[in-house]
Amino acid sequence: MVMAGAFGNIIDSVFYGIFFSSSSPVQTAAMFPDGGGYAALMQGKVVDMFYFPLIKGTYPEWFRGGSSFIFFRPVFNIADSSISVAVAIILFNQRRFFRHVESKPETT
Repeated sequence: MVMAGAFGNIIDSVFYGIFFSSSSPVQTAAMFPDGGGYAALMQGKVVDMFYFPLIKGTYPEWFRGGSSFIFFRPVFNIADSSISVAVAIILFNQRRFFRHVESKPETT
């Protein structure tokens, strides 16, 4: 899973700039634009497509002037998720993955 996630991010960064136009929060990228992509080979950006803010709210007027806030706002993609899940599985099962062979002394 780690290798698949890393490979996915590499493919994204190598080819995305050639095949797509630049995007912004208000405009999606267009595939095969007339003027070409926004970057040369190996100059593209990794595309993050998932956004799950947990809490959206507004501070009280006496604290920070009533400005809005968003708590926990990571943006990620499937490759990032694959890497994170694989690392969590390895950490959870590290004794089984990295088992040391204990040799018992021979008795004669």
